Amino acid sequence: MVAVPNKIAYFDCFSGISGDMCLGALVDAGVPLKKLQKELKKIPVRSYELCARKVKRAGFSSIKVDIVQSSKLKVQGSKKWKDIKKIIRASSLSKEIKQKGLAIFKCLFEAEAKVHGKSLENAHLHELGGIDCLVDIFGTIMGLDMLGIEKVYSSPVNLGGGSVKTGHGILPVPAPATAEILRGVPVYSTSTPFELTTPTGAAILKWLSSGFGGLPPMNIEKTGTGAGSKNFKHRPNVLRLFIGKMCEDEGYPSPIPLPQGEGARGRVKISMGQTITIIEANIDDMNPQIYEYVMEKLFKKGALDVFLTQVIMKKGRPGIKLTALCKETDCEELMKIIMGETTTIGLRFYEVKRRVLQREIKLMDTEFGKVRAKFSRLGDEILKATPEYEDCRRIAKKLNMSLVEIMRRIRIPLTNIVKK
Repeated sequence: MVAVPNKIAYFDCFSGISGDMCLGALVDAGVPLKKLQKELKKIPVRSYELCARKVKRAGFSSIKVDIVQSSKLKVQGSKKWKDIKKIIRASSLSKEIKQKGLAIFKCLFEAEAKVHGKSLENAHLHELGGIDCLVDIFGTIMGLDMLGIEKVYSSPVNLGGGSVKTGHGILPVPAPATAEILRGVPVYSTSTPFELTTPTGAAILKWLSSGFGGLPPMNIEKTGTGAGSKNFKHRPNVLRLFIGKMCEDEGYPSPIPLPQGEGARGRVKISMGQTITIIEANIDDMNPQIYEYVMEKLFKKGALDVFLTQVIMKKGRPGIKLTALCKETDCEELMKIIMGETTTIGLRFYEVKRRVLQREIKLMDTEFGKVRAKFSRLGDEILKATPEYEDCRRIAKKLNMSLVEIMRRIRIPLTNIVKK
């Protein structure tokens, strides 16, 4: 059974993304500003404060978060990788938040190093070297954690157009570092003559998002709107944030066609040739009771499927092959769980292609009342229809009947479907 994250966040980047837009959207979605500022004090940088205000962007209400700095602040200016690492490691942040922040900053430095032909250690972050970047990145990580977000997804990213002034001169949009960071991410450009996506916003999205596509099937619980610095007349310069529970894991996210015009959107579709990663580990010396715990943990961290297979190992010893299916972005974390939570001393991982049908849950009328049914489609053609096990189980217990009999008597006609 595929695990569904308890709570997800979806960034709608129709007008790009930047660090301050992320903070504004999170505060608008319910992250307390004072609590966020208190947590940020764990980073050994002082003489600044966060300010949030309501603004309008092309008539839409949104939150603009600003970082007000003291003239005594000394961290401004270009910074090297070793400087940022020193600041982060000297903080009292949790290990997990430190690791995420370091990964995002390393992404920025690697992009800067590549586009300027320098080594990682010699690369500078000119515009990104100060307090703004630290607050934007760690504020976003903390805000998502405060809201209990387990997975982040995103729309394709609008880069904007025109040119941008940098420490290296006037450059076309997207800036070279932004383009490097967003390799492999679906992007597009509109006629807006402004840099809509900054390197910081790109790095945050690249490292925190589990995938890119249309809005996934979800029950929206909260929304947030973060404002960018510019106020365009005909386009709200905002980042929209949707928070809620995913209805069902339907293979999302899969790549979607790039938008053909402003505001274009694609529906979530099931890719007919998805690339996923398979992780395998042979185990012959572990208490079987541990498997359930490991599987539950793998599902929670993004595994698409986890299963056990009985195998005969060398010298005729019986063993178990643990197999986990996942997206490439989750592979490293799942491997760490397997290595840390089981007795294995090695594992295998490799990429494979898979095909899956589109799945849809509908509520149906039956002789026992309303029952959810899963319809599997290939395009517009329904190939399979089965009643949900949990509904059948509930009915069997309520009526004190055989579960097999309940499932046999429930028919799944492809008509008379009641909207969910």
